[in-house]
Amino acid sequence: MRKANDKTLKEALEQMMQVYKIKRKFDETGIIAHWPELVGKSVANRTKELFIHDKKLYLRIESSVIKNELMMIRLQIIQKVNNEAKTDLITDIIFL
Repeated sequence: MRKANDKTLKEALEQMMQVYKIKRKFDETGIIAHWPELVGKSVANRTKELFIHDKKLYLRIESSVIKNELMMIRLQIIQKVNNEAKTDLITDIIFL
């Protein structure tokens, strides 16, 4: 039986990450790890660089055709990333 102030392991870990200010970095790393599931393997295979800095997702794509397609669906990608992270992790995408 749980006491009133008991927490689940998940709640305790989330609280610890907030206290030590590492939650954002953890979320960023998760998005990078799940990039193929978010955009598909064909896009992920052509992604040469991917990192997040100051709420901006930086991408280097080797195919100009795919890069142009991603530019057109930029808002959907931002929404998908933020939904996956369950927070406003990024606000913009910068193509390198």
